[in-house]
Parts: sequence; C-alpha cells; structure tokens
Amino acid sequence: MTLAHEMSLIGARAREASRRMARATPRTKTQFLFRLASLLEEEERALLAANARDLDAADARGIDAPRRDRLRLTPAVIAEMARACRHVADMDDPIGATESQWQRPNGLLVGRMRVPLGVVAMVYEARPNVTIDAAILCLKAGNAVILRGGSEALQSNTALAALLSRALEESSLPADAAQLVTSTDHAAVTELCKLDNFIDVMIPRGGEALVRAVQEAATMPVLKHYKGVCHAFIEESADQEQALAIVHNAKTQRPGVCNALECLLVQASIADSFLPKVAERLGSAGVAFHACPRALPLLGAAAVPAREDDWGAEYHALILAVRVVDDMDAALEHIARYGSNHTEIICTTNHPLAMRFVREADASMVAVNASTRFNDGGQLGLGAEIGISTSKLHAYGPMGVRELTSTKFVVMGQGQVRE
Repeated sequence: MTLAHEMSLIGARAREASRRMARATPRTKTQFLFRLASLLEEEERALLAANARDLDAADARGIDAPRRDRLRLTPAVIAEMARACRHVADMDDPIGATESQWQRPNGLLVGRMRVPLGVVAMVYEARPNVTIDAAILCLKAGNAVILRGGSEALQSNTALAALLSRALEESSLPADAAQLVTSTDHAAVTELCKLDNFIDVMIPRGGEALVRAVQEAATMPVLKHYKGVCHAFIEESADQEQALAIVHNAKTQRPGVCNALECLLVQASIADSFLPKVAERLGSAGVAFHACPRALPLLGAAAVPAREDDWGAEYHALILAVRVVDDMDAALEHIARYGSNHTEIICTTNHPLAMRFVREADASMVAVNASTRFNDGGQLGLGAEIGISTSKLHAYGPMGVRELTSTKFVVMGQGQVRE
C-alpha cells in the first residue's frame, strides 16, 4: 500500500466517523471522557514505560534539553491529562446550541446554531500530552481527529492513542474518530495536506519550519500555531518588584514553551534602576542577555551585544533579548515589527497607558501586570487547548472546545416564499 493510499484511507475513515460524532449525545461524549481519564490513571505505568523508550531514543540522538523537557511524561503530567479529561467532560456541550436568533419582517425566524468543524488534522511535535489534549477537545466538539505527532514521541503517542480507541469503543463511539498516523515519513504530512475532500482544517503546532511547511502544502484551511515571540514592556510607573517577579516567571519557569518571554523592553527613564535588578535575579537563574547598546552596561557579565536577528527570535532557552526604549510609542513600534501575534504584556500602574497598550498591541493575548505564561487554555479557563492560534480566522488565541466548532444558519418558516 502506498503512503498516499494509506493516508486517504485514514481520511475516509475519519470522515465517516465525524458523521457519527456530530450526532453523538452529550451524555455519550461525557462517558467517553470520564472513561479515558480512568484509563490514563490505570495505565500510568505502561505510559511511563513507553515514554522511557522515547526518552532513551532521544538521548541517543542528542536531543536538546528544552525538547527533552517537552517530550517527557511524568506521573504529574499524566494526572493533569486525566484532570483535563474530567474538566472538559464537565463543560457545556456546544453542539446544537442556538447562539442568537431574530425574526425577519416576513415572519422567518433566523438563528445561528453551533456545529462541529468535521475532521481536524493535528500535526505537532514533541509533546505527547498534546495527543490527549487535541483529541478530547476535538471529540467534545463533535469532530473526528487525525493525529500526527513527531517521530521522537512515537512510542508515547501510540500508547496514548490505544487508550483513546479503547475509551471510544467502550463508550459506543467510533474508534476511527481519533486516529494516529504512525508513519514517521515527512511525506505523510504532505499527503494529509492534499485530502481536502476528507479533512476540513489542518492545525500545525510546533516549530516555525513545520508551520510554514503545512501552510504551503495544505489544500484546506490552516489554523496556525506560529512561533511565540513574547514581549514585556516595563513602563516607567511600574511597581518594579512586581515587574521583576513577572519577568522572572515569564522567562525562567519553562523557557522551552511558546508563551515564555523572549524580549524585554524597558522604558529609558527607569532602565538604570530596573535592569541591574533583572541582571541579578535572572542572571542567578542562568539567563543570558542579548542587549542593545543602552541596556548592555546595565546587565553585567551575563550580557552580550544584541544582533539584529535577536529581535524577533524565539530562543526556547534561558536567553533574553533586552532593549531600552524611550516610551510606549517605541515599545509598540518594536512589537509591531518583531512580534508574532502571540503574547504581549505591559507592567504599569498607569491605567490609561495600560488600556492603550491593550488596544494597540496586536497579539492573541495582551496582559497588564501578569506573566506571559498565562496564555494557555487551562490558565484562561478553557480546559485543555489544542493550540494557540496566531491567525485571526476563525480563532485567535488558545483554542478550546468552542473554537473547534463553527455555526450554521437555521431558518424556521411557515410557508414563506421569496418575492
């Protein structure tokens, strides 16, 4: 069987399963999610063993520390996946809900009903917990999902996909509603991108190269989870101790994730007092600084001169680009030029300036006096997330259950005809 034929069969099975998922009752989907949560807990030892095989292979390949961190499953991560299943199970089911309704002068009653997208293909790297997060959100929203994880997580993803199939079957839902592509050939993704007759939307989640490759090859709409070049602007009125804690958390808690801070912008009037504090606290945590000429002498031995390609860089490491800017106009100009529409934050006690920043900074999440790390579906109350969309159609920001649906018009008449 050719790879193209294999992907076509997966697509056809997903399309058929999506029709059954679209009419699945909320009770049945809830039963599935609770059963999956129990299976994750019951099979923890087997999941950790599968993940250990992936980790051993990654070590043999010399995979870097941030990618290894994303690959690793722990009892805490598995427990969090089970909690996500139960949280999503308890959420309102959006399918079939009429969100708005109005009556036309001719008596027609017009409404918009929330419906599944259909078949979602998720292409992602490294993190095996995405297998569960993506599946439970797609299935809760009445979709079928095709999962194609990175080769580095194949053993982990295979074990997780087996639990998905088991929970679906035990809940009288089609096992083909969640299928894992086990081929590690990059051509498998290319073939999936051709299946617009079966797949309604592609969602790439990973590095810039992966997202660009899928976007260029896809014959169906693509919801981009693009790179996270996240900025923090420290305005002159900011509470400096609070701002320092926010910057430290945003950069050091998990430097390898997309909502980690990558560039610090500090207003010139407070640079002399604030940046030495940054150097002491973040430098002691192992952070190196790539600094502009005005910031460089204030950051100590851990600083090196920034190059042009540091602005707009996503490091996935304990490296922070630092720039001194004259005012908010300069900060917003920098963000507009180098940002990736992911996350932008401001630290300030000036409310009018905070509101201006919220309006003008173009990103899927803009925050005032809070860490970039909050741009996450769970942290924002969506339950699990399938990714953070940095495109604006049809979702912008973390994508939960509602973002995996669309709406259709429903018209109720009493014999009206158009004149």
